[in-house]
Amino acid sequence: MRFSFLALALGSSLFIQAQELPSSYPQLVKDITPKLVEWRRHFHQYPELSNREFKTGAYIADYLKSIGLEVKANVAKTGVVAILKGGKPGPVVALRADIDALPVTERVNIPFASKVTTEFNGQTVGVMHACGHDSHTSILMGTATILKKMQADVPGTIVFLFQPAEEGAPNDEEGGASLMIKEGALDNPKVEAVFGLHINSTIPVGEIQYKTGAFMASSDWFKIVVKGQGGHGSKPWKAIDPIASASQIIEGLQHIVSRQMELTKAPVVITVGAIQSGVRNNIIPETCEMLGTIRTLDSKMQKEVHERIRNTVKHIAASNGTEAEVTIDTKTLVTYNDPELVKLTLPFLEKAAGKGKVVTRDWDTGAEDFSFYGEKAPSFFFYLGGMPKDQDPNKAPQHHTADFYIDESGFDLGVKAFCQLVFDYAKSKK
Repeated sequence: MRFSFLALALGSSLFIQAQELPSSYPQLVKDITPKLVEWRRHFHQYPELSNREFKTGAYIADYLKSIGLEVKANVAKTGVVAILKGGKPGPVVALRADIDALPVTERVNIPFASKVTTEFNGQTVGVMHACGHDSHTSILMGTATILKKMQADVPGTIVFLFQPAEEGAPNDEEGGASLMIKEGALDNPKVEAVFGLHINSTIPVGEIQYKTGAFMASSDWFKIVVKGQGGHGSKPWKAIDPIASASQIIEGLQHIVSRQMELTKAPVVITVGAIQSGVRNNIIPETCEMLGTIRTLDSKMQKEVHERIRNTVKHIAASNGTEAEVTIDTKTLVTYNDPELVKLTLPFLEKAAGKGKVVTRDWDTGAEDFSFYGEKAPSFFFYLGGMPKDQDPNKAPQHHTADFYIDESGFDLGVKAFCQLVFDYAKSKK
């Protein structure tokens, strides 16, 4: 059951006399800004894939130890959890950044472009921070640095979560937010609220975007194996063609979206992203395998879509004389921004960004494993602008592409947002 922020707020007996951000704060932000760029460029140049962030995790842990934080390394394989106990009483708040990169060969002409290659699914591939996790890591390191310098005035305890494998653990490994939680990252000390941000290449620098309630989609991966009977391509009537059956299944999956789901309630996406069958033009193969993804923004609809997929696949396969097996693997939940927490903390983000710079947006069919933290504590996840102000959002390179590009001038707003949340959230709990 999703954690209720309101219940927590009503049940809390903690009365806090929190401090305003100290007078040294603006200069601290100014001083840390060059380091944000330096750290980001280091991580960008030396990226590592999910559950393989060995050097990245060690770099983060070594730095956080050097500034005097309590550090737990190798959490969820390669992650880092750091704890700062403030000098004033207050709640326990977690701030999260993800640290992994993607199997993408970089095409951006920048001096710190990645030259890293590795083996992935049996292929030699480039490795690139093509989703901005290098930015998130540097922003959270900067936040930790400033809060440490203001420790005497910091209310409560801050838990810094540097999480690996947000893009998904390879093969059958565990990883990501769910493993961080399993290993107790939110339990000692017990976290009351979790905040996270994601840089966005299509949102102008200096702007923050958010949505109350369901914000980002759940992500399920599916595999459908259709089994037929092989034969000669010239005599299909003497075979049972799994490819023909699979083509009807693909169409049937789209009918689930367009004719069976209540799309005025929440959007649904079913995508077949890979098909593998056969080896020659005149041979009807025995099997056809399809891989795809399901995106939903309502947990009940998510379960309903799973049932409808299994039912559709079973009956279409049978109507063609084939058999089919369906496997569905849930990768993330719906990223849900607790309405009470959003209402409470939105003014804090506006204070950090400025008037008119924090705007609401539509939901996003992208997915985030930050969603798992929302099952343990009230959570709020928002977008941070990373697009040059003079660029057309429709032409800005998308995430997960070789041309992905981030304007570094907006990193300081990420630090300001986190620091403001830490101080004002505590003050609101008086």
